[in-house]
Amino acid sequence: MSTPTGDNAFLHALELNVRAELTLAETSQPWEDAVRVPIDEWLSDPADDQRYEVGLRSLLGAVEALEHGSGPSDHAPPAEAPESVITAAHLPNGPGPGTETQGW
Repeated sequence: MSTPTGDNAFLHALELNVRAELTLAETSQPWEDAVRVPIDEWLSDPADDQRYEVGLRSLLGAVEALEHGSGPSDHAPPAEAPESVITAAHLPNGPGPGTETQGW
């Protein structure tokens, strides 16, 4: 395994840090056990802990995508996007139907 350089070194270090933090989050007290403890004895809110773990997983996915070179340029051009997807580029200049505020 070669040592990453430049931006890759930063991304690699970030990935290692996120993986370490995710390991800590995964091995912390299970949510089911945490909510059985009286609320005044909580070290942290179990719901916050779950959101934190989800955020770490999202961050790890983003870092991995950047490391492997799949960035915004790898997305399909708008002409190849599914018809059900509406982006700002597809919106008309004026308000859409049903957005009038007459009578307010």
